[in-house]
Amino acid sequence: MSIRQQGRRTWIFDEPPGIVGTAAVGGPREGRGPLAADFDQVLPDLRAGAASFEQAEQQMEEMAARLAIAKADLTPEQISLMFAGDLINQLTPSNFTARSLGIPYLGLFSACATAVEGLTLAALAASSGVAEQVLVVSGSHTCTAERQFRYPNEYGCQKPPHSQTTATAAGAAVVAAGSGPVAITAVTVGRVCDEHISDPFAMGAAMAPAFADTVQAHLHERGLKAADYDLIVSGDLGRVGQGIACELLQAAGISGGRLEDCGLLLYGDDKQVFAGGSGCGCAAAVGFGHLCRLLREGQLRRILLCATGALLSPLSCQQCESIPAISHAVALERRC
Repeated sequence: MSIRQQGRRTWIFDEPPGIVGTAAVGGPREGRGPLAADFDQVLPDLRAGAASFEQAEQQMEEMAARLAIAKADLTPEQISLMFAGDLINQLTPSNFTARSLGIPYLGLFSACATAVEGLTLAALAASSGVAEQVLVVSGSHTCTAERQFRYPNEYGCQKPPHSQTTATAAGAAVVAAGSGPVAITAVTVGRVCDEHISDPFAMGAAMAPAFADTVQAHLHERGLKAADYDLIVSGDLGRVGQGIACELLQAAGISGGRLEDCGLLLYGDDKQVFAGGSGCGCAAAVGFGHLCRLLREGQLRRILLCATGALLSPLSCQQCESIPAISHAVALERRC
């Protein structure tokens, strides 16, 4: 067995599984952003010829999945297992993508941390011999998520400055045992943190404590310093959440590392997205597209991708519940 549990929440891979194929699909705004070159395909508009925004989201997930499988020089029939998830009720886009691909399927929900939850489970499955090749897919769409969790974009509701914009994007990765230019060397599973924030627009503030908690656990259980990674990348804390996370890490005695955020990398200085990007497709597209490319090309050697998710629902918001959050982490390294 090439998997070792180290501490309570971290697993180490002595023979690391690898990412053998990746793909990222983006919407029109994402295709105009600073990471435009890292998308394999960009939608011409938010519907992309589909009858609904939900169908457009499903198309993005399927595009990303098929592209990642093809780039791994495989077919859907050769994929042993598929982990996928999104933000929509009952994971409808992911369910329909699995229906189309015909791959044995397990649906996931960790909100915006779903891509890294999937990558964690894929690494554990591939490394343990449970599955040979595993597909991970995650996506989101600004028009579907906004009308489910807040207000439809067409309503024109004014958002506060600390709000974030759901990414219209999807990412997919194929994981296989012992191969691939990007190795998954360790994973740390998050635990639910709740600081009793109930504002559904304050995603960054709600998720920052979970991010800091998981980073602290990962570094402590592995005996590492933040500077041992070229980058520690949060899923989508945005400007507000990233600032809070930095303060929490410093208070815990963690300093010296370089922090980035997928939601900020995706949109740069675009003020129309308010405090930054979010959504299941955010960490998926940035992680599987941009960050994996930097690792493959040798521009980065070692990163910790620590995606964050706000585990609220429309019903919990209506009942004035607080927003629990979670963060999962994967250590990705360029395989020499």
